[in-house]
Parts: sequence; structure tokens; C-alpha cells
Amino acid sequence: MGWERAIPFHYVLADYNRYPVSKHRSCWIHVVGYLRASRKKITKQEAQRLRSLKLTAPCFLDNIPCRARSKRRVTRKKSTPKLKNKLDSGSFECYLETLWSRLPADKRDLFTRLDCQWFAWYRKASYREKVLSWVKRKEIFSTKYVLVPIVCWLVLSNITVVFNFSVNLISSFENRIFFRGHWSLLIFCHFGESLQSKTRTPCMLLLDSLQMSDALRLEADIRRFMFDIYKAEGRPENKQMIYQVPLLVPKVPQQRNGKECGNFVLYFINLFVKSAPENFNIDNYPYFMKNDWFNAEAVERFCERLHALACNFH
Repeated sequence: MGWERAIPFHYVLADYNRYPVSKHRSCWIHVVGYLRASRKKITKQEAQRLRSLKLTAPCFLDNIPCRARSKRRVTRKKSTPKLKNKLDSGSFECYLETLWSRLPADKRDLFTRLDCQWFAWYRKASYREKVLSWVKRKEIFSTKYVLVPIVCWLVLSNITVVFNFSVNLISSFENRIFFRGHWSLLIFCHFGESLQSKTRTPCMLLLDSLQMSDALRLEADIRRFMFDIYKAEGRPENKQMIYQVPLLVPKVPQQRNGKECGNFVLYFINLFVKSAPENFNIDNYPYFMKNDWFNAEAVERFCERLHALACNFH
């Protein structure tokens, strides 16, 4: 099936003629423009996945206050954003893909990971069924652990902004209000096991490097997400049993500023994948997930190495 028949490119130009396609980065329009320019042909299934990019890689160019481009030339050695900056979802996935490729294969086999935007999209009723269909394809009940990176988005006055539930307002521009975003890591453990199991305890872990933001603020949405996953899979467990699955929030090391949360989530993933027991037993909780799990210098060294790897990997 040819590209023109899958998604006619002139439709994209009609909707986004304010900016050249070359202005778009890490969004669905960028992918559309690349495929069109390279005259690639795609299958019907690939075309369907590209349509779904409007959800998983939306374009926010119209939502960002832009000024005229400076005439001064800037030399950039690499296009990968530094981990010292606050991570957006595209940058996070870029670094996670690099990290994942470097983890031991025998450890990776114990895990499934979900896209970092899926939980945020699930919270929107209009996208809920689509997200659950994506999760179902991951077959999470056949793996021991499921990594769910979380970052939450809020639509305010028709502008998509990132919301920090600690209400950390950072700036306003022409009556437009912007908030910081905050990353955390949700881990499903042993969802394929019986809810009465004593040796492989089905439970959830929520690792948050800014616990002053009230890590349990998302509990209602997390439990609804979990219940809908069980329901979509046709599992026999009833609602009462599912809602009794423990949600544990270990006291992990805390970030020092408002930009490190994404870095900490990447480091959580790195250490948890390497150290997770084959059978997670709630009697041994919190295992290694304690205040002295690691220090700030270890996170900095990890970020420097990961950034260097990402620049070479991509």
C-alpha cells in the first residue's frame, strides 16, 4: 500500500502550513515528512501505526511561544539533549532505548516496559480503550515485571502543559501558565501469578524521587488502570481482589532540584533491572530500595555515561 493512499501528505500541509515540516522534531509530523521525502512505501499495518503516532507522539509546536530565530550561528556537536536538562517524553524514550540495549539480556527477559506516555493518555477517557489495546499486545501477564514510566500532562486553556502535583509554578507568558512536570516509576510485579500467592506476590511499586509531591496522589488512577488491564485480558479475578493488590512506595533517594526526576527514573530502571529478584516476595520488602540505595554522585556519573552512549547510539 503506497504512502499517498495511507495518509495523504497534503492533509498534513493543510493543517500545519504555519510551520515547515523541517521545524518539527520527535512528533508524528516529523515521521510523516521523512517518509514522504524518502519516497518510502509502507504496508497497511504500518500506516495504522503511523496514525496512532498522533496519540503517542503529538505535535506541540503550536502550543509553545516562539520568537524569531536568532541569526547567530550555533555549532552543535550532537542533537541528543543533555541529561542535565529536564527530560520531555521524546528525550526520555531516546535515553531509555539506549539504556535498555545495554542491560544484560537475561535480566531484560524478566521485564516488559510500557511507553512513558501511555498512562497519561489512559487518564483521558477518549483514549482509554486505545491504550488498553496497546497494553494487551504487550502480554504483561506472561512476564515477571512491567515497567511503567509516568509523566502527567494537563490541558489548560487549550494549551498542553506539564503539571507537577506539588504545584510548582515556574513561569507565565501572555496569560499562559506553565507548570513543571514530574516523572515517577510504576512497577507491576508478578501480575501473572495468583493474587493469593505467598512466594511470588502480585504487587505494585511506585518509585518517586520527590515524595514531597505526595506519591500516592495517583493511586486512584493507578488502581483503575490496573483493574481495566485485568478486565481487558478477561482475567478471572474480581474487582475486590484486584483492588487489594498492595501499592508500595519505598523511601528511595530524593532528587536535589526540579530537573532531576527523569534522570532518577532512568537510574531506578537501571538498578532495579539489574538487582530485581526472580521472585518478588512482599515479606522481603523493601529489598534494596532504601534511602541509602545510591547517592547523587552515582546518578551524575550514570547520566554522563548514558548521554555519551546515546549520542553514539543515535
